[in-house]
Amino acid sequence: MSPHTDSEVDAFIEFMTTEKNSSPRTLENYTLAIRLFQTWLGDRFSKWRDLTSDHFRAYLFQLQKDGLARSTVRLRFAAYRSFYKFLVHRRGYPNSPVAEVELPKADKALPVVLTLTQIEELLELPMKSELQGQAPAWMRERDAAILELFYSTGLRLAELASLDVINIDSINESVRVIGKGSKERLVPIGSHAMKAMQKYRSVAGIHEGPLFVSKLRKRISTRSVNSVLKKYLAQSSIPFNVTPHKLRHSFATHLLDHGADLRSVQSL
Repeated sequence: MSPHTDSEVDAFIEFMTTEKNSSPRTLENYTLAIRLFQTWLGDRFSKWRDLTSDHFRAYLFQLQKDGLARSTVRLRFAAYRSFYKFLVHRRGYPNSPVAEVELPKADKALPVVLTLTQIEELLELPMKSELQGQAPAWMRERDAAILELFYSTGLRLAELASLDVINIDSINESVRVIGKGSKERLVPIGSHAMKAMQKYRSVAGIHEGPLFVSKLRKRISTRSVNSVLKKYLAQSSIPFNVTPHKLRHSFATHLLDHGADLRSVQSL
């Protein structure tokens, strides 16, 4: 069952929209978290009411085995806890299976370094920038797609650079990634990132082969992706000494919520 046809998920997102007044990106990221869990369950998923704490413990174990940052794990489970809190209070569920799951302690080495406002500023910069020198007309769209995909998925820079067009599933809004140790995984893509990527591919005429290319239409290098990131960081109000590694953790911290809702995350 897809979140797009799931009445419980639809009701939850409507609740977050109308009663919690959550931002579009917050709503998008909550939906992504739910899709990730449903994708992992596959045929084992039937109804939210039928799931037990064992399902969520097994998922937690898998996330830890995959090497996800503790902050990402905790925030993903914050979404599930919020979802089941809604189901208990508004849909008459007897209890929340997520409440019984003990999560890893929060990361301390990489504190939050970005506000959501700074993230939005960074993502909007490419389309506001002037083209430099001999840069092709599609360069701004490419940079915007890179930043949006980086924010939406949390991929490593090398993983972004190595993506091919064939790795993108536009129907299911996901990307197939080959990570460390040649491990393959499917990562959902948010609607903002998908639209940015489709616009870039359209104006740049990218139909096959490498997804992100240089002005010479060769595959972009990891160093070049890093340069793109640093270029817009320098133009933004974000501290210049922020590294891509810390940015990934900051993006994960803001992945599911912000503001008042973030306080509930911090209390987990």
